[in-house]
Amino acid sequence: MIAGERTTAFINSLDRGNTELLNQIEKEAKEACVPIIRQEMQSFLKTLLAAKKPKAVLEVGTAVGFSALLMCEYGTQDMQLTTIEKYEKRIPAARENFRRAGREAQITLLEGDAAEILRGLTGSFDFIFMDAAKGQYIHFLPDVLRLLEPGGLLVSDNVLQDGDIMESRFAVERRNRTIHSRMREYLYTLTHHPELVTSVLPLGDGVTLSVKKEKGNV
Repeated sequence: MIAGERTTAFINSLDRGNTELLNQIEKEAKEACVPIIRQEMQSFLKTLLAAKKPKAVLEVGTAVGFSALLMCEYGTQDMQLTTIEKYEKRIPAARENFRRAGREAQITLLEGDAAEILRGLTGSFDFIFMDAAKGQYIHFLPDVLRLLEPGGLLVSDNVLQDGDIMESRFAVERRNRTIHSRMREYLYTLTHHPELVTSVLPLGDGVTLSVKKEKGNV
């Protein structure tokens, strides 16, 4: 947690909550120790969806489908969402949750390695949500930027690694150093990329909000 616990608890106490089904799926995910987006990130996504009103959403990292369903619930009715998941044990749960919510026609679940799938995707998206393997964000980025249309939003979750990202790589456990260095590279690339305007926010475990510049404004 980046922000103080009291501050986060107070902010979360103001949240209006979700639908009964989303609450049930969130409860089931927590009981199964499946990581899903934090409450403050849920509120942030709802606000972005209300402001942007995206028509084509790409999510990298489905898990059990909670965030995909949240975006469908609070996005526009004609929004189409494509989501990518590699972990085979979670795919059936995600598909079942999409069925429970009656969102099968609205959500396309692509199974397999995100890097390979992203490389083969065509078309464009006006909203992309990154919530997959943190050490792979930097490798996904070229195709993500290719797929993100001008004026589109790129939201990346869990980028501050519980505050470890601010530490020297030598202060981080050896097993986490590769992810640490790759995430630092990712953050630097986002904030210095000529096609992007990016803000890094201490929300939840850290989130970046990037806007792809319109043509002529690069």
